[in-house]
Amino acid sequence: MLIGAAMMVLCAPVAFAADPPVLSMIETELTRPALPPILTMRDRARVENALLADRLDTVIPRLMRDQKIDMWVLVAREYFEDPVVATMLDAESLHARRRTILVFFDPGEGRPVERLTVSRYGMGDLFAGAWDPQAQPDQWKALAELIARRDPKKIAINTSSLTAFGDGMTLSQHGEMVAALPQTYRDRIVSGEGLSVGWLETRTPAEMKLYPGIIRLAHAVIAEAFSDATIKPGKTTTADVVWFYRERLARLGIATWFHPSVALQRQGVKGFLDGDTVIQKGDLLWTDFGITYLRLNTDTQHLAYVLKDGETRAPAGLRAGLAAANRVQDALTSSFAVGLAGNEVLTAARAKAVARGLKPTIYSHPLGYHGHGAGPAIGFWDNQNPDIRGSLKVHADTVWSIELAATEPVPEWGGQDVAFRAEENAFYDGRQVRYLDGRQTELTLIPGRPDR
Repeated sequence: MLIGAAMMVLCAPVAFAADPPVLSMIETELTRPALPPILTMRDRARVENALLADRLDTVIPRLMRDQKIDMWVLVAREYFEDPVVATMLDAESLHARRRTILVFFDPGEGRPVERLTVSRYGMGDLFAGAWDPQAQPDQWKALAELIARRDPKKIAINTSSLTAFGDGMTLSQHGEMVAALPQTYRDRIVSGEGLSVGWLETRTPAEMKLYPGIIRLAHAVIAEAFSDATIKPGKTTTADVVWFYRERLARLGIATWFHPSVALQRQGVKGFLDGDTVIQKGDLLWTDFGITYLRLNTDTQHLAYVLKDGETRAPAGLRAGLAAANRVQDALTSSFAVGLAGNEVLTAARAKAVARGLKPTIYSHPLGYHGHGAGPAIGFWDNQNPDIRGSLKVHADTVWSIELAATEPVPEWGGQDVAFRAEENAFYDGRQVRYLDGRQTELTLIPGRPDR
């Protein structure tokens, strides 16, 4: 019922777009999409809580049973939240309170997974309170008693040498928890790395009804930034456009998870120019921009060309460069397969791209609760070889930032090598990778007329 109510909110006049925000993915994005209406803070909270309740009901039982773990204990402290705990707080709980301990227990035989909190202040309707400080003042002893009553075979805690997302248990809290347990249960402690990554990377059907609209919102703000309303050639600097983003998001009440980037490449100049560089006619602009909305993140890189006097389209060499980046995207998205390591996807994608005469650099990553999300990396901009961070496996029902570049010579620029960076957000359902709100296949054109 809660999710249904949330969907009704989003399909009402405050919906993301004219059509209901269902999973409708397109290959080519709109050139200049309109800015969707933004939900009020109250409605956002309703949606976030509905999504969280649905995730706890569906994702947690599947993960625990798939990984054969019957108890998962998460511990966080106020302002020092475990990365997983931070995503399990309801919309009104901005931080953990004092010390927050969450416990999931699977009693087996198809019975529901218990959600408990050994915490002084409780966790609303999402977790049942399991600590009476009057009866047992010691929080760690209360946890130990709870564990003994349920007698789990495996007790997962968040510790991992591979990923920060699975390493949220601090040394002091680990020590105190272990000290409170009898040896029998200390010997049953295992890493919850797989649970942590699985929880964070898995996207639910309810979330995927909303994600295309969130990407559309980001695309619309980029369209505003890369327009003649914002950019006046000969006057506007790349830093001006960066701060346009920050001011625009502040007015919209939308967060950004990283400071935006804007830079340009120019005929006769090697590399990228940014900072106080004044944008001129004939420049190739690049931006890297991401937002956080309804707890989900976007991460997009787009290209734009500032028309010279008399031009109505970008030079053919620049258009061909973007097309080359699209072909690298195709090589990458066609290489996804459930169970492959990120390193294996990277190797396969690079081989395809190179065989097609391309010069690829691939550095893609999962996307979701975090911009650089939990799960396997697929290359890095400074390392195109297998990496320990690419050793995790690819799973279905995950969202990805398809981030990469193709380097191509531009004839109109005297054969100058230009890096065509592209980054689009896509969903992998276990069979194919589909772009959430399309991908850029044509350069955005900015009229070259100055401000009058």
